[in-house]
Order: sequence, then structure tokens, then C-alpha cells
Amino acid sequence: MNPKLKAALKEKRKEYLDKTKKSPQLDMDFTTVSSEPVDILYTPEDVEDIDYMADIGFPGEYPYTRGVHPNMYRGKMWTMRLFSGFGSAKDTNERYHYLLKGGQTGLSVAFDLPTLYGVDSDNPRAVGEVGKCGVAIDSIRDMETLFRGIDLGKITVSMTINGPAVIVFALFAANAQNQGVPLEKLGGTTQNDILKEYIAQKSFIFPPEPSMRLIADKMEFCTKNVPLWNTISISGYHIREAGSTAVQELAFTLADGFAYVEAGIEAGLDIDEFAPRLSFFFNSHLDFFEEICKFRAARRIWARRMREKYGAKNARSWLMRFHTQTAGCSLTAQQPENNIVRTAYQGLAAVLGGTQSLHTNSMDETLALPTAKAARIALRTQQIIAYETGVINTVDPLAGSYFVEAQTKKMEEQAEEYFRQIDELGGVIKAIEAGFFAREIGRAAYEYQKAVERERKVIVGVNDFLEGNDDDEIPTLYIDEKVERDQVAELKRLREERDNGAVSQKLETLRKAAEGTENVLPHLLDCAKAGATKGEMTDVFKGVFGEYREPAYF
Repeated sequence: MNPKLKAALKEKRKEYLDKTKKSPQLDMDFTTVSSEPVDILYTPEDVEDIDYMADIGFPGEYPYTRGVHPNMYRGKMWTMRLFSGFGSAKDTNERYHYLLKGGQTGLSVAFDLPTLYGVDSDNPRAVGEVGKCGVAIDSIRDMETLFRGIDLGKITVSMTINGPAVIVFALFAANAQNQGVPLEKLGGTTQNDILKEYIAQKSFIFPPEPSMRLIADKMEFCTKNVPLWNTISISGYHIREAGSTAVQELAFTLADGFAYVEAGIEAGLDIDEFAPRLSFFFNSHLDFFEEICKFRAARRIWARRMREKYGAKNARSWLMRFHTQTAGCSLTAQQPENNIVRTAYQGLAAVLGGTQSLHTNSMDETLALPTAKAARIALRTQQIIAYETGVINTVDPLAGSYFVEAQTKKMEEQAEEYFRQIDELGGVIKAIEAGFFAREIGRAAYEYQKAVERERKVIVGVNDFLEGNDDDEIPTLYIDEKVERDQVAELKRLREERDNGAVSQKLETLRKAAEGTENVLPHLLDCAKAGATKGEMTDVFKGVFGEYREPAYF
């Protein structure tokens, strides 16, 4: 850089800082949501070591910093999904039809807690939880009801399920086949990211090693039989919701992704056969530019690792395609209408960051599952971004910004430091067992909460800008206890009407496959079609693999 320009930039930065120190108006920390310091001024000096072709490049070209498609949203709009599921399969099916009629372009299934843990609705552990935080799914009959009137060959379905992901996928796929949709036409995603369960969300069932075996089985089966299915949605969302910083979300998510790639290779799969169907799921929090830089850095890191470390030759293996959900942890019970504004900015950041799919939270999700009206507003938020703001007109419009490019590079470097620490611990599973992720996230969450309580971070309507009517109630969705009674009655009817001898035989065949090395997916499909429940299939795996108990880290 020209020495005179460099000196002038340095002087200007000092001048602006001096003015800020003398100004009494704003007593606050000028840091990101993740408490990363932000300079008052970014200039050409901050990007002088960035090589445009090597580090930024063109949209749709390696290293994909600027997006995975050359024309991005001019060619295809992002898929608009709302995370939907409550009560019975019938209740949720009605909500799906309501949202599809309103312009939603993909489905995203939220399951209740018993389903997340592989427990049937008539299990004593499920009492009081059936249908409460998502839809109750126990058998292929429930899947049939859930997607009644919806052509599974024409719409993509995302399912947020991890511990029993292979089982729930089998129920879904078996129902699709019964509907007349061949497996090769099924499009969608099962989250199936068990590593982040041990790190953050904690809805694990089996120990890490057998859980990774089930994931490898699913990758192999779908690669051969369900080529349009994303076998894993590697999820940073829940890591961020647990209290991580943006860099921790970035680094820990990609570290999990690398672990899945290595598991697929160890299982004998060709990386270029399974890697193109790996997708990602990120959080979009409130620090607008930090989130955009995180998405851009994520694509670049993934592309470089896939090509340079793992030797993938297919360009589709280098692509990071991701779904984004706005930050649930940023929603407030106080002045809940403010959440509409928060969600809009978070959704805009996701779009400017190049997401392929987006879920915008409803304003009432901090209080309950969303009402139909709140869900409609959340969907309209995406549509306004898409059709009224003009941000889709050009690809990666913030590229070249001194601030954006400098922060993208900084986040990449910070993520690489985390990768180094994880490698030193022996990889992701060893780091989980050592409590590394739990301690790092816990520390970050503690520091953020201290900043909020000391009012160094302002949360509008929570620790500042308070009003006398902050406790005004808004309508919320209520799940009647009748849902649980009806679901249990349906399970009883299923067990009476099915061929229990055939079910027992199929479950025994599944057990033998789990004890050996045979892929379990074909046997899960057989069990599903015979009428076996998810709890019965989960119990087979528990008998073979055991259950995971998390050690205390603090």
C-alpha cells in the first residue's frame, strides 16, 4: 500500500476514535453479539492481503465465498420453510395445507419430545409431552396422516430428528412408497446430526460410536437408493442456541462435518458419491454483519477442506448448501411484537449471506408453538424480503466491503484455531468426551449474560426501553390433553390390528443386522411397513448398542 495512504488511514482512524471517546452520548461496548471488537473504521489496509481470485472469487466458483450458484436468487429463490408441527399428525397436516396455500415452498417437520427420544406415545416417559412441542409420530400410520394430500414426489421435506433419525426416515420413506412415490424421487433432509446432540441439544439416545455407524448406514443407503435426499443436515443452529459465539458455531459445526466425511470414508464410501448430499443448518442471530461474514467464511472453509484435505474431485462435493433459521434465543417474551422486527433483520442477513433455505421464527415462539396468524406473519416476512427489498437483484452485494471481507477472513482464521485445538484433543468425539465443547459454549454464554445484566448489551424491552404494558398477553397455541389420549388410543388400535407375529419377526431380523455389519436401513423399512412403532425399533437398538449417559463436566 502507498505509504502516504497508509499514514492517512491511520491518522483518520485515530481521529475518529478520539471523537468517540469525547462523546458522552453512547456508553456502550462497540462489539458484536459474540463480544468480538469492531474497529471504528475499515479501509483498504484491512484487506490488502486478500487475494480476490483465491479468497473471494466469483459466485458459483471455488472457493464459493460469494455463493454456491452463479446467479443465486435470480435463478432460483431460496426455499421458504416454517418449522411446523404440533399436536397430532392430523393437526399438523392441516397447518401444512394452510402454509402451502399461503406460498410456503417446502415443509419442515417439528417432532414432539417423545419422538425426539425414540419413545412411543403410550410409554410412561411420554406422559404430558405428547404433541406439546411438535407433532407426535409413532408409526407409518401417523406418517400417512401427516402427509395426506401432499405429493411427496413434488415437495421437499426437512425433518428435525437426530437420535432416531434412521427410524423416522424409514417411516417416512415407507409411507412414500405406499403413496406410490419411488425412493429415487424423494427430496428433502433429515437432520441426523448426532454429534451436535452431544455438544449442545442433548437429545441423544445411543453412544457416539454406534450412532456414527447408523449415520454411515444411512449415507450408504441414500447414496445408492435415495439420491436426492440430504443424508445429514450438519447443524450449528442448536450450538448457537446453547450460547455459543458465532465463531464457535462456525468452527464446531464444520468440525462435525469433517467428522462425518471421515466416517463415510472409513465406511468405504467414495467421497464424491456421498459428500454432495451433505447439507448444513445455521443460526442467523442479530449481529447483521457478523452473521453474513459467518456464512461466507463457512463456504470458503468447507470448499478448501473438501478439495485440499479430503481430495474430493467433484465440484458438487465442495459446495456448502445450507438452511438457515432465525435465532430463537433472541426472541423475547417482553414486548413480543418486537420479535417480528428481529426476525426480519435476521432473515435479511441469511439472504445476503447466501442461504438456500430459510425458516423465519414467529413472534410468539418464545411463549409457545406458533399460532396460525403468527406463522403467516413469519412467512410474509420472507416474501417481503424476496419480492420487495430488491436484495435478490445482484449476487453477494456486500462483497468487496472492507469491513465484510476483513471480518470474513478473521472468522476463518479463528475457526482454524478451533480446528487445531480439536485435532490436538484427538478429534470431535474425544473432544466431546473431554467436555471441551461444553466448557467453551458455557463460558461464552456466561460472558454474554454478564454483559446483558451489566447493560453493556442492550436487549430492547428487556433491560432497556421498558414500558408499563410489557406484560400484555398475546394469543398463544394451546395443545389439549385430548391429543395425548387420542394418540395412545390409536397406538392401541395399531397393536391390535397389525400382524404381531410378522412385526416380531421383522424386529428380530433388525436386531441381527444391528449386531453385525449389515446396513440396517432395508430392515427398518421392512419393520415400518409391517407396522412396527418407532419405540419398538429404538428398543432393538438400545438392546444392542446401549444408552448414552453424559458425564458431568462442571
